[in-house]
Amino acid sequence: MSPLLFVGAALAGGVGAVLRYLVDLGVGRVVGRRYPWGILLVNLTGSFALGLVTTALPAAAFLLGAGLLGGYTTFSTAMLDTVALWRDGERPASAFNAIGMLLLGLLAAGLGLALGSAL
Repeated sequence: MSPLLFVGAALAGGVGAVLRYLVDLGVGRVVGRRYPWGILLVNLTGSFALGLVTTALPAAAFLLGAGLLGGYTTFSTAMLDTVALWRDGERPASAFNAIGMLLLGLLAAGLGLALGSAL
């Protein structure tokens, strides 16, 4: 890997992290914070985008996938939200956050792969 590609991926990861924060903040302001809808949206759009990038733009997969989308998506926040929902007595929401995000993420990634392959 070239030093320029390494720096580019690091910078793209920072941009992705800022985008994640802005999306989560914006969605939370619109729909409230009782359920982590912003993180769900981030992880689903990120899964779709990674599937798309992997097939449609393979030359940019490292920069956009590991960099931008790696910074944008977040497994750790999703799991922390799942535990917090459980702790707060929101058992169905906690289960949906864990299982629903996994299944919907798989679907989103599959759709992205399919669309990218069709382009």
